[in-house]
Amino acid sequence: MNRRLLLATACLALLAVTSGCLGIGTGPIPEDRIDSDPAADYAWETDRTVHVTIQENTQFRTVMSLNGSEPTVELFRRDGFGGTNPLPVQSVRYRYPNGTVLTGSEIRERGGEVRQTREETIVELPSGEPQNGSALAFTSEGTPKRFTLPTYADGTYEVVLPPNREVELPVFGQVSPRNYETERDDAGQVHIVWAEPVTADTVSVRFYLQRDLYIFGGVAALVVAVGIGGLLYYRRQIQRLRQRRLEMGVDVETDDDEFDDGPPPGMR
Repeated sequence: MNRRLLLATACLALLAVTSGCLGIGTGPIPEDRIDSDPAADYAWETDRTVHVTIQENTQFRTVMSLNGSEPTVELFRRDGFGGTNPLPVQSVRYRYPNGTVLTGSEIRERGGEVRQTREETIVELPSGEPQNGSALAFTSEGTPKRFTLPTYADGTYEVVLPPNREVELPVFGQVSPRNYETERDDAGQVHIVWAEPVTADTVSVRFYLQRDLYIFGGVAALVVAVGIGGLLYYRRQIQRLRQRRLEMGVDVETDDDEFDDGPPPGMR
């Protein structure tokens, strides 16, 4: 009985932690995270509403233009069960229309906040400051060879792939929504651009390394070679077995007419 009670208590505690009921990980995000330097400069001069640069370490840098209509920005990911989880952020920056950039702690000093709840990460913008024409930037975490992000803002989008990544082949690459164009910069990196306002709930990109095609081709060729080799070996074994049976007189062909005695008795 004690074991069952202990097991039930442990399961309840695990459920509480995984569902966020204990509030673990909520509250203000530490300053060392929101003040950390991004891997590279943010693309402040973008002419898109949302500009995303995917890094080779699967993290991505985002610059989001603000129109001044909302005092807060809510960042999240959908969990697939109708709910949301907070988007982990670091290197948070706020840029005024005049070009002045604030770090995460400076946002707090001017009346703003960067905090996390069980469902989302909330960035409260500096109070009493003009927002129209300003921008918010942050770095977050992604997954290898795939980028997915809700469309937090209405407008145009641009996603820059890491070096040597492609999306052209349908089996390996996929982009959603479909009304996009691709461009290449001077360094050869692929830019996926939605020049018209995105109305979908999510922007999703699956991409691949060029070398992935060679690896897949090599594996496919190996599988075909093994299959052909197995088939030839099987046929050779069948032929050997047939020859052995012939030598033993098992498979001697006979003329059916030689043993044809006509119809059965009573049918003549």
